[in-house]
Parts: sequence; C-alpha cells; structure tokens
Amino acid sequence: MEDQQSEKPRRRPTPNELWKLFLAIIGVIAIVQELRKPPEERTWHGTVAGLVPYDFRRPTIERVRVTYWNPEGPLLSSKAWGVGWAPNLAALKKLFGG
Repeated sequence: MEDQQSEKPRRRPTPNELWKLFLAIIGVIAIVQELRKPPEERTWHGTVAGLVPYDFRRPTIERVRVTYWNPEGPLLSSKAWGVGWAPNLAALKKLFGG
C-alpha cells in the first residue's frame, strides 16, 4: 500500500516539450537518412519526408544572414543549423510596414 501512496500523479508534457521531442526525433531521422547514403553523396542538409528541413553543415555568416535577414525571402526558412524553420526578420519587418 505504501507504493500506491508514494506514487506521484503523472504530469502531461507541455506543448513546448512535445515540440522539442518532435524536433529531436526528426533530427535523428535526418542523421540516419544521411548515414544511409554513400559517404560521397552525404550533404548533411535537406528535408525529412519532403517537409521538415534540416542542415547540419557548419553555419556560415552568409547562411545565417540569408536565414534571418532576407527581405526577398519567405517568412520562414530552414534554419542555418539544426532542424526546423527560422523566422526571416527582414520579411517580418517588411510585412508589418517597417
């Protein structure tokens, strides 16, 4: 009976925790996807399931700039490093009249 009394109720994961878990799973899938390719064909950037972008190459200043400050680009672009999307601050500024 003591075991039942000492059990803590399970808490539900927060949306932020679920999002982090989703991105971690996608990251693992992306790495496996790259490792399945012959070494000379590995680019370490692309998409998982044609939807979620990833880029595991060393970030460059140019890629960071194009990711986060590209007035002609979309509102969301693939991250300069990692899995998922990043906001294009220049496009947001342009959208809101800045």
